[in-house]
Amino acid sequence: MNLSKDFCGRDFISLHDYTQQELTYFLDVADFLKAEKKAGRPIHYLKGKTMGMIFQKSSTRTRVSFETGMYYLGGTALFLSSNDLQIGRGEPIKDTARVLSRYLDGIMIRTYSHDDVLELAEYADIPIINGLTDLLHPCQVLADLQTIREYKGKLAGLKLVFIGDGNNMAHSLMYGGAKMGMEVVIASPESYVPDATVLANAKADALANGGSVTIVSDPMEAAQNADVIYTDVWASMGMEGEAEARMKAFAGYQVNAKLMTATKEDVIVLHCLPAHREEEITNEIFELHHKEIFDEAENRLHAQMAVMALTMADK
Repeated sequence: MNLSKDFCGRDFISLHDYTQQELTYFLDVADFLKAEKKAGRPIHYLKGKTMGMIFQKSSTRTRVSFETGMYYLGGTALFLSSNDLQIGRGEPIKDTARVLSRYLDGIMIRTYSHDDVLELAEYADIPIINGLTDLLHPCQVLADLQTIREYKGKLAGLKLVFIGDGNNMAHSLMYGGAKMGMEVVIASPESYVPDATVLANAKADALANGGSVTIVSDPMEAAQNADVIYTDVWASMGMEGEAEARMKAFAGYQVNAKLMTATKEDVIVLHCLPAHREEEITNEIFELHHKEIFDEAENRLHAQMAVMALTMADK
């Protein structure tokens, strides 16, 4: 497959930055790379390339999927923890961006502040891939869309329901679902609703692409005739101090057998992992839907390979 050169050098920071046609192409390339890898055929689109992976927020799936993805694409990935970098110890982000641009062909960053990623992208001369910020998680949602399309054969017109915190996962699902013409419903307690700016952007994306984005507080109302149910932990990394308050706030937002009675019979359940069983999802429902959840986890590898191959290739 001759990959399009239209994405070379572009950052992958938010799904909001891409059109429906462009995101569809990312998904098509992800499917192609997945099939080629499983067939044992070489996919060395990034031979000789080096990507730096900046982790100020640790993750099993993000590190392993990006590192092995670069290996399969013929390139090399360098793990850079906060202990390895001067970021946060006096060196401005813009200087780090300029220096690393001289050494690397791309950077994946997983951190807390979204503004840090935007500044890194502003001053770097190489593609910046958002591995996660407190605002967005675009690579995860690209993998989610790939998984939904594998199970349902389409995206447009499907009802995607997220139950839980209006966090980075909810934000990127709103963007991704809206761009692909899906009916996105977020069910969150009133004190934990999604960011207002993201919501406004997502509603505009939905209007332009034949989808919709709705925020409700009643999980059962949200789950009515859902094609996809999605959940995430109630207290993300860095929010451990809020865990007790969040347990109380989200007590009625568990994905359980009662909630599933409102969905379509052929509903699929997704979780970005790690899961806290018997909190946001019961063990029963997790195990009933473990196949799609772990297919989703696998697709992080393939979706991210598509992002790297398209943005880091030579023009």
